[in-house]
Amino acid sequence: MKEEEACSKLRELLRDVVEKSDAEALLLSGGLDTSILAVLANDTVKSKKALTVALTGTGTRAPDLKYAEKVAQKFRYEHHLICLTEDEALEKLPEVIKAVRSFDPALPNDLTIYVALQEANKLGIKSVMTGDGADELFAGYSYMHELSPDALNRYIKAISKTMWFSSNKLGASLDVEIKQPYLDEKIVDFALEIDPGLKVKEIDGRKYGKWLLRRAFEEELGEVAWRAKEPIEFGSGTTKLRGIIASKISDAKYEEKKREYGLEFMNKEHLFFYELYKEVVGEIPKSLGRGKKECPLCKAELPEDKFHCYICGFSYPIGKYLEETSSE
Repeated sequence: MKEEEACSKLRELLRDVVEKSDAEALLLSGGLDTSILAVLANDTVKSKKALTVALTGTGTRAPDLKYAEKVAQKFRYEHHLICLTEDEALEKLPEVIKAVRSFDPALPNDLTIYVALQEANKLGIKSVMTGDGADELFAGYSYMHELSPDALNRYIKAISKTMWFSSNKLGASLDVEIKQPYLDEKIVDFALEIDPGLKVKEIDGRKYGKWLLRRAFEEELGEVAWRAKEPIEFGSGTTKLRGIIASKISDAKYEEKKREYGLEFMNKEHLFFYELYKEVVGEIPKSLGRGKKECPLCKAELPEDKFHCYICGFSYPIGKYLEETSSE
């Protein structure tokens, strides 16, 4: 399939899926994936509400705000900006951990989503759209850009079978239904069928992931279509919490706690999240054995065909995925 044809097909499929979702609001980060949904929902969804979260008090403006405001204004969304102080963010972490039952180091991402969904709940919004799945299916992550076309195809095929997003648990905890257009079967099938050269392309020495998504919507989105991929926590500013948390734990205390718990934490934030997990969730559910896969870090049982532990966040290197799928 040629690029022009693929762009047209992708636009058509996504438009149908977004219209079918009929979500009451959109979690708008101002990144490529959610901005595309804003373009499509602008024409097909009755309710035009968007929610964006930003951490305040960091001395700098959260990067997402500029782009989210631009998209919301251009497509005339009722834009709800939720500003969170550092203290408020830290206070909400136990609620997030209780909802996802995890001490994954990616919790600052989950915190951003949780706060947005909490606001949706307060506003009486019962369903929201997220951009979940676009990075996984269309090669949004930088580590994907270094894979050969064959390896990229195999990797995306493998993760398409095991993708899981914390937004589902967070939504359930707040009675807000999560709509995920990129995870619709038609979009997944399309992503698995197209040439990997339509996902990653190098122009003037820079590699672009999600190339097809960018090209398909560059007319409406302009510079937003060419934003570099950033984690949710960076765009919202919640990544600043990492330094705040790490400063609370001395090197000596960190080493002492690792010995006490018998766990090899990834960093000081990981330890901090674990101690909150112990308070609000309890002990780590251990593997029952009997040939089951076990997480090398926390010893919880890994679900069949999974390479990522949902309890502690441990993930096998990408080579593990490729090794497992090399004979398929």
